[in-house]
Amino acid sequence: MRQPRILAAVLSGLTLAVRGMAETLAISAPTLVEAMAGRVSRPVCDDRLDRWSRRLLEQAEVRLDVHGYERLPADETFILMSNHRSLYDIPVLFQAFPRTLRMVAKAELFRVPIWGQAMRVAGFIEVDRKNRVRAIESLRSARATLDSGVNVWIAPEGTRSRTGALGRFKTGGFMLAIETNTRILPVAIRGTEHVLPADGALVRRGAQVRVDFGEPIDAAAFGLAKRGELIDSVREAMASMLEGSARPIASTG
Repeated sequence: MRQPRILAAVLSGLTLAVRGMAETLAISAPTLVEAMAGRVSRPVCDDRLDRWSRRLLEQAEVRLDVHGYERLPADETFILMSNHRSLYDIPVLFQAFPRTLRMVAKAELFRVPIWGQAMRVAGFIEVDRKNRVRAIESLRSARATLDSGVNVWIAPEGTRSRTGALGRFKTGGFMLAIETNTRILPVAIRGTEHVLPADGALVRRGAQVRVDFGEPIDAAAFGLAKRGELIDSVREAMASMLEGSARPIASTG
């Protein structure tokens, strides 16, 4: 009995993964076509990202629980900083934070055919951590994005956590917040590792995912001289939310 159930779970996971790739292609291809014709627009990209993220969560039967969003000023642009456990953090945050949002992503993702090009066209920000000059250029792009009123999302760990524990924070996003006088919005995401683990390939159904938005932190109040204290404050806020929401969250699929 056990083997058939395992096989069914594997087939279900593969099916969901393939459907997710299809959904990604479905928004990426028309975005590239419109870009070549000079007709791509931010509202259209926003709508596609909303539809894409909602469909992925529906297909995986994710139960999303959001806390703290209602306290956020509606007219303020933020730099969101969250922990990172899964690729499903992306559709989860697009649904939990229903405003215009673009993420800073590693250069490797932009090399994925069609999807990577569409990300660039839609205004996602590429960062090459191995090239300091290009990394600085990326921060300039992020500054322009913020200036245009678009919220920017950064995972300061720089990569997905394999254990769930917070990794070491990279400093680039904090420099951006200080230089642009933008408040940092700490975000804690739990449960996405049950949808798709950091090193996994199979998507699991029925996970409960919780997103907590903390109190915004004024980066300008710290300044460059106290950048380390700013990093510690954001990390402590994130860790506190992760610990405070510590209750059983697991897949039912």
